[in-house]
Amino acid sequence: MLGLAAWAVELLATARVARLATSGADGQPLVVPVCYVLEGDRLYTAVDAKPKRTRELRRLRDIAANPRVSLIVDVWDEDWRQLRWVRVDGAATALIEGAERTRALAALTAKYPQYATMQLAAVAGAVIAITAARAVAWRGDEETA
Repeated sequence: MLGLAAWAVELLATARVARLATSGADGQPLVVPVCYVLEGDRLYTAVDAKPKRTRELRRLRDIAANPRVSLIVDVWDEDWRQLRWVRVDGAATALIEGAERTRALAALTAKYPQYATMQLAAVAGAVIAITAARAVAWRGDEETA
C-alpha cells in the first residue's frame, strides 16, 4: 500500500483497532476508535450495532462536509524499541448501498467474528470507505522515520 514497508502493511492489515480522525466544516477535529479492514488500497469501517446514541454519527456528518480523514494504528510497549504506528491519510465516502458496501461488510465480518453474531450485513448503517492518498509509518527500532 502506497510504498509502505512489509511490516507496516502487515500491521495495518492485522491490527484490531484504529483511530479515525475527521473534521467538519467548522474544522473541529474528532478522533474515534473503530474496527476496520484493509482491502487493497481502501480501508472500510462500518456504523455497526454497538450501542450509540444515534446512527447519524458526527463522523458521517464530518465526512459529508470534509472528506479528508486520517486513520492510525499503533503498537505500544514499555520497551520503546517495539513502538510502531502506521497512518493513512485519504478521502472518505459513506456507502449506503451497493456491491462495494456488501463486499466491505463481508470483509469486516471475516476479520471480526463478533460481527457474525450481530449479523452486521443486516444491521449495519453506512460503511465508511477510505481511499488512501498517503501512508506513513514509523517504528522504534529503526534509525529513521
